[in-house]
Amino acid sequence: MTDTVMEQIAALKDQDWAIRGEAAGLLGTFKDPRAVGPLLSLLRDQDRSVREAAIDALRSIGAPAVDAVGTYLTAPDLSVQESASAILAAIADERVLVPLIASLHSEDWIVRMHAAKALGRVRNAGAIEPLIPLLQDKVKAVREEAAAALAAIGDAAIPSLLNALQHEDWLVRLHAVESLGKARSKQAVNPLLSVLFNDRDSAVREDAVRALGEIGNSQAVEHLLMVLREPALRTVTVEALGRIGDRRAVPTLIDIVTGIDPPASTRTVAGCGDQWAEELITQGAAARALGTIGDETAISALVAALNRTATRADAAASLAKFGAKAVPFLLPLLNDPRDENLLFHVRETLAAAGWRPHGKLRTR
Repeated sequence: MTDTVMEQIAALKDQDWAIRGEAAGLLGTFKDPRAVGPLLSLLRDQDRSVREAAIDALRSIGAPAVDAVGTYLTAPDLSVQESASAILAAIADERVLVPLIASLHSEDWIVRMHAAKALGRVRNAGAIEPLIPLLQDKVKAVREEAAAALAAIGDAAIPSLLNALQHEDWLVRLHAVESLGKARSKQAVNPLLSVLFNDRDSAVREDAVRALGEIGNSQAVEHLLMVLREPALRTVTVEALGRIGDRRAVPTLIDIVTGIDPPASTRTVAGCGDQWAEELITQGAAARALGTIGDETAISALVAALNRTATRADAAASLAKFGAKAVPFLLPLLNDPRDENLLFHVRETLAAAGWRPHGKLRTR
């Protein structure tokens, strides 16, 4: 009886790179553990496409390959280390915790990046302290993967991340803030509020607003409403209020959409000439936020926002979320033929809300 797996393993040594690559691909579909060692040998293949086929195959084989791939993290050839770490970023588990932590110190940033991602997959608290220094890595991709890994580890990483908020390097503080937002821990709300009002770096403060929005705790609402007074944080704060979804923000968001009490000054958006001020972007964000919160008192303001080009698309998308409740407010606009673009959005919104001609509503 023919052993197809062994046939393809033999083909991995063929002189033709196309045959080697095809064999690697087939072995990935078979997912037979016998192919792990032969596929690992292809990580040194001279042809890039063959190496990539072997990497994909080992990822497909998954858990049975983890131990063997882990031994390649210390290979003399950095390109082999890169391949091994890339595989483990998708399939790693506790068995390779120690070599992955060691790889965080690699001179190769690609290895550091993949090792951090793999540790986020493993989610072992033992990786927390080794990951923290990577928040100030010279390569942005490494910093981002370390931040994501710490967030994935979750509650066990919170104390270390909170300590990092006091770090002298603004990049460490920035990525610690991002991690806390992704971890969505309520423990982080008060410390993030402190960062928001006290940090000396504007980028860190801006990310603190985003993190508070990701966490979604209503404790932050009143503080965020105060931050709306700062032009540079206005749009991101509106977005955060929408994510939190607390109805206390609705009156303020309605005022923003309708242009009531605008900021004393607003910057023009780079590359858009003098006609597009940043406050218009904030108004669009407020329209989206009102749709996310879903308070019916916002419907009239959103209908009014359809009359302005800058907020029309966002208002239409939000009105559609209200379904049948928005229909009576929209129907009168069908009788105003002056603006074809407005009519298009009204018709689209009515259709999305379930309305059909002749007064019929589609049931959802």
